[in-house]
Amino acid sequence: MTNLKNLNFKELENFVIEKGWQKFRAKQIAKWLYIKKVSSYDEMTDLSKEIRNTLKEETEFDSLELVTYQQSKLDGSIKFLWRLKDGNTIETVLIKEKDHWTLCVSTQVGCAVGCRFCYTTKDGLIRNLTTAEIVEQYINVQRFLGEGEENRISNIVYMGMGEPLANYENVKKSVQIFTHPDMCKLSHRKITISSSGILHQIKKMYEDREFPEVKLAVSLNASYQNQRQFLMPISQTNTLEDLLDLLKSIPLKPGWRITLEYVLIKDVNDSPEDAKRLVNLLKRDKHRFKVNLIPFNPFPGSLFQRPEEDRVYRFEKILWDNDIATFIRWSKGRDIDAACGQLRKKHLEEVNA
Repeated sequence: MTNLKNLNFKELENFVIEKGWQKFRAKQIAKWLYIKKVSSYDEMTDLSKEIRNTLKEETEFDSLELVTYQQSKLDGSIKFLWRLKDGNTIETVLIKEKDHWTLCVSTQVGCAVGCRFCYTTKDGLIRNLTTAEIVEQYINVQRFLGEGEENRISNIVYMGMGEPLANYENVKKSVQIFTHPDMCKLSHRKITISSSGILHQIKKMYEDREFPEVKLAVSLNASYQNQRQFLMPISQTNTLEDLLDLLKSIPLKPGWRITLEYVLIKDVNDSPEDAKRLVNLLKRDKHRFKVNLIPFNPFPGSLFQRPEEDRVYRFEKILWDNDIATFIRWSKGRDIDAACGQLRKKHLEEVNA
């Protein structure tokens, strides 16, 4: 059955026309799905009973079921675990910032990239999420929060389970839905796609005129090639040098920067020498980038450790002293199963026990 949330606006219009309904019905349906965020077709009161019955019979409304959630007592962040129609599970994280809510969405069940410091990759890639499964994470969490400007999710980051650009078409379509003026109406500036650095997919995204302009974050995590290749096997073919050359060449809107994510791991990539090498990599184009330092978030069985705070601040200072915009992103939800994929893994272990 068709899930209407798999359709961008043009496809939704085509669906409506194929049913023999007036074209404006697409706007009505989109309003109920994405603005009102209703939970059933019966709530779409400006559609005829005949149209609603057809939608009930021929389309699927929801593809996610809430399994459980955890809320941090330290910072209020909430991690949701969803069950998909095929029984697989995914996570979504809601983060309370100073003046807004940010939602971290997943794009795959598992991940094939194989980063050594990531918990999600332990089971490998199971499958890509559909567009609807991505979009419904936003819709369902916004329903959970409730109405009111103080509860509005304004920022979306594709930084959950999976490599977004390895699920290119569904991620692209979900961004179209998030940013369309008749659908979710979110700002292009408030959406960020995070990639492990798949060169041809990054290039494709910037050349694709149908891919809405959104911000890019890239997992760097190293100051030289061998170090990055150890932490991120994808760097065997998507080398650090080639990645930075690409990032320095792609067009950026005025005032926009590419975010470089750097997971700080104790005694692996957190030394002053690493910071100085990173400065040398970026200094000629420092105003094109900002660096997010992310102290490693330990998980069961991890070979790595979190660096002490003074080492984190020392690393940050070296970058700032060289005029490279740098921000520390302390982990949210450290009193819950905070590492990406950890709540999912815990649930699977409980089910299979």
